[in-house]
Amino acid sequence: MIRLTIFTITCLFVLTNCNPKQKHSTDFTAEYVFTKGIEGPAVNANGDLFAVNFEEEGTIGIVDQNGKGKIYLTLPEGSIGNGIRFDTHGNMFIADYKGHKVYRVKKGSKTPEVWAQDSILNQPNDLAIAPNNTIYLSDPNWKEGSGRIWMVDQNRKIQLLEDNMGTTNGIEVSPDGRKLYVNESVQRKVWEYDIKEDGTIHQKKEFLAFDDFGMDGMRCDIKGNLYITRYDKGSVVVVDKSGKIISEIQLKGKKPSNIAFGGQDGKTCFVTMADRGSIETFRAEYPGRSFNKNE
Repeated sequence: MIRLTIFTITCLFVLTNCNPKQKHSTDFTAEYVFTKGIEGPAVNANGDLFAVNFEEEGTIGIVDQNGKGKIYLTLPEGSIGNGIRFDTHGNMFIADYKGHKVYRVKKGSKTPEVWAQDSILNQPNDLAIAPNNTIYLSDPNWKEGSGRIWMVDQNRKIQLLEDNMGTTNGIEVSPDGRKLYVNESVQRKVWEYDIKEDGTIHQKKEFLAFDDFGMDGMRCDIKGNLYITRYDKGSVVVVDKSGKIISEIQLKGKKPSNIAFGGQDGKTCFVTMADRGSIETFRAEYPGRSFNKNE
């Protein structure tokens, strides 16, 4: 009778104190098949998963459904990729933080071509592609603790949207193409902008702020929930359109650098882990906003 009572109390304690919205990731690839510069996971319409720096810096890796990777292409000398996204035509775009440019790899090709370039870019870090294929770039200056936001239109014209920000890093567009989200890693803030008809931004407001740990890449699901990687905390936080945290996924590593949606139904999340040189995975409630269109 005493044993039953203790067991019952223990069960009640666990049920009361557990978080039903807390999830955990599992390994998708082996450790250290990528370098510590692993970033930019992206899934094309065929379901192929890509990320930068497979085995060595300056490469783009492709990973099959069993988590086995290989080098897909190598960037020109002097270039190292960071963010990767696909447009609605299936073209791959790569932010080259070392060479201050954006590459395009046309669908069906493995040849990177310079799509946009400007010597005044600090370090093109991550990119987001709107439903109309407008590209938005985060451009941090880690040494100065500052950053900027750029836009690249379909005519390949680069336009500065905002200067004198914090260390801009993760960047994403809402499913309807009307909102732009940008985070500042060091300052621990996420900003929301309205996107105007011409692609420029206005009506800036603070969307969310954290008291600890940094942030890196972000992606939206089809409902407009924002998935934010928490660098050094080792988690992914899911935030609704009002800025309310609705769940948090615990990762095995501590340094998630970015996230992408994929799998057969678009609900499988792939998280690149800088401290493990690997990709972890978990299941989301809804598909990614660009599933079967672009990532």
